[in-house]
Amino acid sequence: MDMTNCSAVFFAIALVFITTVITMVSRRARRMRVDPACNRLPPPPAVTGTSSIVLLHTLLKKGFRAMIHEQYTKLGSVFTISFFGQKTTFLIGPEVSAHFYQGLESEISHGKTLEMTVPMFGKEVIFGVDIATRMEQNRFCLDALKPSRLRCHVGPMFQEVEEYFEKWEQQGTIDLKQELEQLLTLISARCLLGKEVREKMFDEVFSAFRQLSDNSLHLTSFFFPYAPFPSSWRRDKAHAKLKNIFAEIEDVLQSLIDSKYKDGRPTTEAEVTGLIMVILFAGKHTSSASSTWTGARLLSHPQCLEAAIKEQQEILKKYKGEIDYNTLLDMSVLHRCIKEALRMHPPAPTFFRKVHKNFTVRTREGHEFEIPRGHTILSPLVINNNIPYIYKDPGVYDPDRFGPGREEDKVGGKFSYTAFGGGRHACPGEAYAYMQVKVIWSHLLRNFELQLVSPFPETDWLKIALEPKERVMVRYKRHPPCGLYTEN
Repeated sequence: MDMTNCSAVFFAIALVFITTVITMVSRRARRMRVDPACNRLPPPPAVTGTSSIVLLHTLLKKGFRAMIHEQYTKLGSVFTISFFGQKTTFLIGPEVSAHFYQGLESEISHGKTLEMTVPMFGKEVIFGVDIATRMEQNRFCLDALKPSRLRCHVGPMFQEVEEYFEKWEQQGTIDLKQELEQLLTLISARCLLGKEVREKMFDEVFSAFRQLSDNSLHLTSFFFPYAPFPSSWRRDKAHAKLKNIFAEIEDVLQSLIDSKYKDGRPTTEAEVTGLIMVILFAGKHTSSASSTWTGARLLSHPQCLEAAIKEQQEILKKYKGEIDYNTLLDMSVLHRCIKEALRMHPPAPTFFRKVHKNFTVRTREGHEFEIPRGHTILSPLVINNNIPYIYKDPGVYDPDRFGPGREEDKVGGKFSYTAFGGGRHACPGEAYAYMQVKVIWSHLLRNFELQLVSPFPETDWLKIALEPKERVMVRYKRHPPCGLYTEN
């Protein structure tokens, strides 16, 4: 991150909390409006007065997760903080999360919280349009990722993975983060955009898409999506370039081109190109971070790595060396390794919603609070995925916590594990993401001896999508042919 972005981030954070102090003092007597139909329960405990200064200090010194955890320890699982005079309420734990994930769009929605995606993907799609249109566009995207289509993607995925790793030397050292980012862009281009993009325009698409991603996921973009920062200019230039590329491709995602709204209206060129960017971003970016974190965790835990390799040996023997869609579903150890990496390193630090109708929550201790309309509510994954009464030793990488006899996420109740959201707001690309990461790591485990040679990476908390901050350097050595499988 350049110094301009870094300075802007800390200026934005400081401005938020200074404004919070002024607002709390000047509006202390202001009463929150309540729907007559709701019982008058107390509002959540709030950060007030000089506590906001302490909050700012914790944020700057220790980071977002430490700041929220400190308030959770002091105030409990439901509490409110003010940002620019707007009330932001944190909901921590499955007991208070049901409405967040299952509430109707008329009761809670994203509102303007994801305004930053409009200049990324265009005003014609997703958060640039009304709710009704957005829901229909979500349906178009769901059709592109339904299970029957996933089966068709497995073959091309394996082909891309095998061809990519064939270019590696017999042994060497690579930056795993960079390698997997490029590989997943290849996979997404092949599976989601078609062979024309993959074979003729990959370098052009990869460069523009990387510019779009890198210049859209800073905190400055979240707080000030239209501010005239250099990163905003680079983002807009990349968006325009991708739009022109996709507009010239006739057969790209034909299912989107052929999609029609309920009133019979066909999708426009601007809508199709915007939705292509949405799907490409979702299909590549989350999987890139997830596959890198999975590798970093596995290579830092020899016992887990050994279990994953042993499973690959058993899978190869069981299926006589053939790997396909059904084989991937049978990789339960690898699945748990990926799931645990996602628990510890979720794709985003928190999810957002805007409250349009008052609702109540009841905490694990039996306290009830009313969340008023107008509040922004947050479900912080970085805290929810590390609650000790749900996950034993949450700071320890332990994939077996999801295995038979434990299943801590299920024992903890619904919404105990929300790396991919949940309820009405579950991510439709979850199965696709797992499949991509399994294809990559099953191949690596079968064909290479791997060793992490750089320190375990820190998280880049200045990005909206959490990813390793540093390079993830891995030394590799290729196994001899059929090194893991020999048919007797």
